[in-house]
Parts: sequence; structure tokens; C-alpha cells
Amino acid sequence: MQLQDAVVLVTGGASGLGEAVVRRAIADGARGVTIADMSEDKANALAAELGERVLAIKADISDEDEVGAAIDATVTQFGRLDITVSCAGIAIAERTLDREGQPAALPNYAKVIGVNLIGTFDVVRQSAAAMSKNEPNGDGERGVVIMTASVAAFDGQVGQAAYSASKGGLVGMTLPLSRDLAPAGIRVMTIAPGLIDTPIYSFAPPEMKEQLSKTPVFPKRLGRPDEFAKLVVAIIDNAYLNGEVIRLDAALRLPPK
Repeated sequence: MQLQDAVVLVTGGASGLGEAVVRRAIADGARGVTIADMSEDKANALAAELGERVLAIKADISDEDEVGAAIDATVTQFGRLDITVSCAGIAIAERTLDREGQPAALPNYAKVIGVNLIGTFDVVRQSAAAMSKNEPNGDGERGVVIMTASVAAFDGQVGQAAYSASKGGLVGMTLPLSRDLAPAGIRVMTIAPGLIDTPIYSFAPPEMKEQLSKTPVFPKRLGRPDEFAKLVVAIIDNAYLNGEVIRLDAALRLPPK
């Protein structure tokens, strides 16, 4: 499958990794791109900048109806859905026991799982239903779904029990999803990015970013959002990539903290 003339849905597409995917898709000739994001203002601003091929939809991926509405709007606007890139997610850092020996708040754990894991699964299942109606290409392919995990799925740090569990769940369901959706001609892949220079670090002091940039093995810097987007393009283009997780981390392995 090619990005050119494809219809793409990007959750969390108003900033960071998702924004980079949106910009790359438009630059590579996508027929239409839907930004599904909780930040309506940012989504609308990006859509206004990039033009009529971009549709902005306010959507919380933990809300089943809002996910469905974003997919329906995409199909109504652009005629179909070919590619979904799920970048939306949250992080709540909390040790299992605090310094006073009090346990972590269970609702915080449930919220992270609800958004990152259950929400992403909902995006996948509803996207797949729309993609299954497409005419297959020469490889029998009707769609591509790319999920965003994290190196924390493998190297979770102190306070990341919920986040690592949610991202590890994405890693764990990548293969069974690809097997489930193979009869429909839909590929499923997951990217596990490392330290990428997104707005999450915008309020970090310069010395913190400098220290983080020394952590990867090579190159010694934070990743660039467009490097994530370029990997998304490579996955879309290569029909033999399926059911796999790719770390995008410059050989980074996270320390305990």
C-alpha cells in the first residue's frame, strides 16, 4: 500500500508523533487525513494550515462512540479508510507504594489502561470494520493499522507500572490482531519509540534534555518526530511487514530511573 491517494486516520494527530504522521501523509500525497484528537483547537489549527485534505475531529479514544464518529466522518468525507495510525495515549507516573507506604491510586492505573490499551484496541477494531469494506489491492491488502507502544513496554522505569502494562499490552496483541485480521487483508504493526523530542519535553529544563540526549547508544540525541513518521511510511509501503513490533530508539535501554 502507498500513502499516495490513501485515506489516513491518525489518533493523537494534533501534536507530537501524530502531528508528524499527519504532515508526512499530506506531503506524500494522501487523498485525505483525519486528525482525531482531544485538543480541538490544535486539531483545527493544523487542519487549517494543511488544507482541505485534512479533517479535524474532536475524539477521546476511550469513548467508543467518539471513535466510531471519527471513523464514520472519515469515510463520509473521503470515501473510505485505508490506514490508521494510533498515536493517542496518556501517562501517569506513580510508584506502587509511596514514601509513606501508601498504595498507588487504582483509578489512575485503570485510566491509563483504559486509554492506552482498551482505547487503542477500540480504534483498531472499528478501523478494521471500515477497512474490510475496501476493494483489495494486488496483494489482497485492504488496510494497514499501526499502533504506538513504547520502549517502556520492555524497560519500564520506576513509577511506570501502569504505563508499561498498557504499552506491553499493545505489544502482546500485535500478533494476534494480525492473525485475526489477515482474512480481511489488514496488516497490523506496532512501533515502540524511545526518547523522541515531542512537546512532552517542552517544559523540561535544558539540562534535563541534554542528559536524556546522552542516553541512546547512537546517535547521541533525542529522536525526531519525523523519524517516527518515516518509519510509518516504510511500514505502509512494505506489504511483508505484519504482526511485528519495531523499536525506534537508537539502541536505547532504559535504566530503572
